Amino acid sequence: MIQQTRKNDAFIAAASWLISPTYPIVPGGAILVQDGIVGALGKRDDLKKLYDVPVIEYPGCAILPGLINAHTHLELTHFPSWLLRTHVEYSPRRFVDWVIQLIKIKRGLENIDFRKSLAEGVRICLESGTTAVGEIVSDFSMAPAYRATPLGGRLYFELLGHDPVRFQHLLEDAVTACQSDGPRYITSGLSPHSVYTIGEEHLHTIRRTAHAKQLPLVIHLSESKSEADFVFDSAGPLAQELYPFVGWERYLTAPRRCSSTELLERAGLLTADTLAVHCVHLTLGDAKILKQHGVKVVICPRSNELLDVGHAPVALFKSLGIPLALGTDSLASNNTLSLWDEIRFTLNSFSKELSPTDVFHMATVGGATALGIEKAHGSLEPGKYANFQILRLPGKAPASGKLLENIIYEGVVDDVFVMGRQYASSKTDIIDMAASTEALP
Repeated sequence: MIQQTRKNDAFIAAASWLISPTYPIVPGGAILVQDGIVGALGKRDDLKKLYDVPVIEYPGCAILPGLINAHTHLELTHFPSWLLRTHVEYSPRRFVDWVIQLIKIKRGLENIDFRKSLAEGVRICLESGTTAVGEIVSDFSMAPAYRATPLGGRLYFELLGHDPVRFQHLLEDAVTACQSDGPRYITSGLSPHSVYTIGEEHLHTIRRTAHAKQLPLVIHLSESKSEADFVFDSAGPLAQELYPFVGWERYLTAPRRCSSTELLERAGLLTADTLAVHCVHLTLGDAKILKQHGVKVVICPRSNELLDVGHAPVALFKSLGIPLALGTDSLASNNTLSLWDEIRFTLNSFSKELSPTDVFHMATVGGATALGIEKAHGSLEPGKYANFQILRLPGKAPASGKLLENIIYEGVVDDVFVMGRQYASSKTDIIDMAASTEALP
């Protein structure tokens, strides 16, 4: 739950180190919190002299910004238990098997299942130090439940399908959901799911709508080789198995002889407001197209590993200067929602391409930039939301040059603050969490 505080409460949180991606490491650092906003940063003793407010001491710990999980499906958090309950045979050998089994399992669920799953996902995120997410919403009626949580970030309302009439209604409903009132700390956008789940003619409609309504986009791009085969040849398991399974055979097109990236570029969907997720099977030409249009990329290494679809070409992205963020995806294709787990796995998987500083940046200000929320999230700076976490380091203090690496591999989340409110694990439900954030800016 979020511990209640008075509207005008102010305090200083002090620790052995203050670490932010946009600020030099401060030994004996502290943060001033005023009305849920970062008021000042600096040395503990300096802030104490300037501000007559209570001080919360965290010796042997580090203060870091809340992490930004740039790609999530929190509604699928209970997926492991649904497997047991629905008795759907689940032994996917290929990407298309996984997609079909996921559809089967979701068909056996009700709205209350997704609501409970969402609440659990929110709890797990907060307890592991994540304070903002880029969340895909497939059931638009869930929007109020998402907005009733203290998690910040952006809700992307999912679009998929081929039938023109049904798709138009879906798009209109998505736009309405985007424009619904909600707290300022969580914004909206559209999520055209992928090029293999949306009719090509609808891509142009999405572009016009997104431009007119000034809505950012996120799309699953080149996650699997089967997607590349589908777009280039209109063949492969997605065409031969997924389309018959969902009744889309009549919507198969002639071979396009291009990549997913080229198809999206033709439709005008690649802009500086577009976020591409996964991007495992990209060519050099594809990556140059993303760079040209200012597209940002979210990689999900553990999900890609579990689904055996390959590894994102991180070295290529870095060489071209494409902005990167990090996501866990869902518990349908991952083992945890902890972004710290994702950071460690990413470092181990891309040890030659990425440093601890690189990955920390991806999980903080990089994620915030990818979601377009960097003015209020992603780093500890005056004027931003006071979203931060306290990590305890066991044992003796590490050498200064290895501090961040030690925190990544050995740090334990001790405390989390969401807009200045202290989070504590509880059996409270999602509505209780909303009550303590009603007055936040």
